[in-house]
Amino acid sequence: MSTDAVLRELLVRQLDHWLPGAMHRSRRATLALAYAGDPDTAEAALRVVAEFADRFRGRRLTVLVLAGGGPDLPARLGAVEATLPADVAVHVVPGDPARLPVALKAAGAAGAPLLALVDGAVPEAALRAVAAGGRPAELLLTAGTSGTLRPALEAAGFPLVSEVELVPADGSTTRTVAFGTGLDKSLEAFKDTLWAVDEFAGVRYRDPADPAGGLLDIALHPDPAPLRRELLAELTRSGPRTVTELRRHTVTATAYRATDTLAALTGLLHSGAVTRNPAEGRLGGDVVISAGTGRPAA
Repeated sequence: MSTDAVLRELLVRQLDHWLPGAMHRSRRATLALAYAGDPDTAEAALRVVAEFADRFRGRRLTVLVLAGGGPDLPARLGAVEATLPADVAVHVVPGDPARLPVALKAAGAAGAPLLALVDGAVPEAALRAVAAGGRPAELLLTAGTSGTLRPALEAAGFPLVSEVELVPADGSTTRTVAFGTGLDKSLEAFKDTLWAVDEFAGVRYRDPADPAGGLLDIALHPDPAPLRRELLAELTRSGPRTVTELRRHTVTATAYRATDTLAALTGLLHSGAVTRNPAEGRLGGDVVISAGTGRPAA
């Protein structure tokens, strides 16, 4: 399985979470898929939409597909589009992600739930258009290079951002995927999605926030060592933090889930790298964790 397949599975799983909530929240919503290259996930996205056909009664979903896939793109999507209910309108727009602001305005996407995939480019105007237009707005952004996408998403107006690098085992090109939202539940759902994709994909993760840049196998219970390093670095920077604050840091500043925090903290306490107050009892949310003077975390 390639990075393309991992990205396809991430989009499909995120749509599974987003569509029911969007249809419950509003009578209209927009799904925008914008590609700098071949729209290789568009058909998979439309198939997910078809699975929710019974949710659209009395509601309207607009699907925008922006891509330079050539004149055959409508035909490629036509077979799946034919299975969609009349409440779903699919518009294929020639171009690339730079045209997203105009396409969203023409589709009347403002003021309603909006989920956008921007694949292969980081046009600032497009990111701002998504963040400003959706109520709420969510964005799945991918780029074909390693490095952080967080600053671009934060500058566009997304208060909650998570990202991870996809590193193929065969040495092929690394890709970065980032998710921006304003909803805690959506961020948590994306984190669950990250660690639920096919663990035999031949792809590993690298968390840009990890000081050591270690590689992680995809697993329901990921290796806590990089998170231990990240939490220790945060405690060293910011001073003592409660377990609740460290859980929040995990979900908003790392590739890990909030539920992974306790395992990482338990390892840090066992190694003597951190201390806790009170020293005994359950590791509850109000327990204060401080960087210690013991052995460093592995």
